[in-house]
This record gives sequence, structure tokens and C-alpha cells, in this order.
Amino acid sequence: MSVSNVIEIVDVSYSFGELQVLEHVTLSVQDGEFLGLVGPNGGGKTTLLKLVLGLLRPDQGSVKVLSTTVDEARRRLGYVPQYAGFQRDYPITVEEAVMLGCLGRNGSLFGWSSRDHTAAAQAMRETEIYDLRKRLIGALSGGQLQRVLIARALASEPEILVLDEPTANIDLRMEENVFELLRQLNQRMTIVVVSHDIGFISRYVKRVACLNRTLVCHQTSVLSGDLIKDLYGPVHMIPHEH
Repeated sequence: MSVSNVIEIVDVSYSFGELQVLEHVTLSVQDGEFLGLVGPNGGGKTTLLKLVLGLLRPDQGSVKVLSTTVDEARRRLGYVPQYAGFQRDYPITVEEAVMLGCLGRNGSLFGWSSRDHTAAAQAMRETEIYDLRKRLIGALSGGQLQRVLIARALASEPEILVLDEPTANIDLRMEENVFELLRQLNQRMTIVVVSHDIGFISRYVKRVACLNRTLVCHQTSVLSGDLIKDLYGPVHMIPHEH
């Protein structure tokens, strides 16, 4: 692995039974990069993230993270899932939810350290939810909950932040706020974000990895209507009146 690459995926294929999800995927992510991973539903985006996180094993090829195995690197990654599957009725406060991120770093079963409390407080301030820390997560708006999930990942003090459709269930204004936050975080960590909105994220990311079973990377400056059509198939324009 090159010293400048923090994620190295080489000739990876993966199948769910008879269904080929990924086919000969090769991708390098550089230290400090802000990479967008886009593609149609079922194109393999979440599967690729799970391979990087060590939740799945490739049928073929190799995955290295931070110059080591995915198992060794796991605690140095922060992961933000889609919150659609998050149990919002669980009686837990914002602060308690964020503190759970510290488990990824210390693995302790014997309470929180002062470092854990400091990391969680910093994460909540950075995501602008510190004033909400005593509120139950079930009382939050969609945008607030998304910031809780990001803060939980940040509490682990990650070197790489991986996000799976972090703005899929929030409005455009909150989407912009979340990506402005990610832009700031990118000043100190590598970020990989899955999104369905290639046009929106191209304003923020430095490079786009287009995945539909196979993968092709592009600089955002070369994105075009023809490229999007090749990735997603026929695209129908919808007029918006304001």
C-alpha cells in the first residue's frame, strides 16, 4: 500500500448467493481525501462500505485500511449509517447516544474515562448539538438526529469517517448544513460518503467513485449528463417551480 493511500481495494468481487454485487472493483482513497461514492440502488455501494469496515469478506481480491487489515483498522474508523433503521423510541439521551461511539475506541466494559467524556463533548460541540445533550433522541428532528449519529462516530476519534447516505431522509437545507460540516471535518480526516445525489455532492467532494457492480472514478470537473446516463440509465428531467 502506498503511504498516501489510507484505503486500498484491489480486484474485489462479492456475491450474495447467485447475485453478483461487486465485480473486479479496484479503488484507492488518499489520506485527506473527500470521496463521494455514487450509483443506483443495488449497485453495491453499501456492500463496498461493509467490506471496508470488515463486516463482510470479499470473495476475491483484498481490502487494506490504514496500511493494515480491516480487523486491525476497524477502531480507527468512524461509521455513520443511514438513520432509517435507527430505533428512535429507545429511551436514551443525545449525550448517551454519542458516548456509545467511545466503545469503538477503548472497548471498555467498565465505565467511561475522562477522555471519553471529553471526546463526546467535543463531538457534540463540533456538530452543534451540545445544547441538546439531555434531550431524548425520539424528540429530535431528522437533521438533529443525523448530527447525533455523526457526533457518535466522531467520539471514537477516527482517522477515516465513512457515511452511508447521511442525508437521505432530511430536507435540502439540512443536507447543505451536514455537508458543510463534513467539509470542515475533512480538514483533519479522510471522508468517504455514499450518496444518491451525484449533482449535489459534486459541490463538496474532490473525486467521485461511480459504482454499479463495477467501478469508475472521476474528478468532479468531468461529470456530465452522458456520464450520469451511463451510470444510472435514462434520466428524465423534472421541472421545479419555486
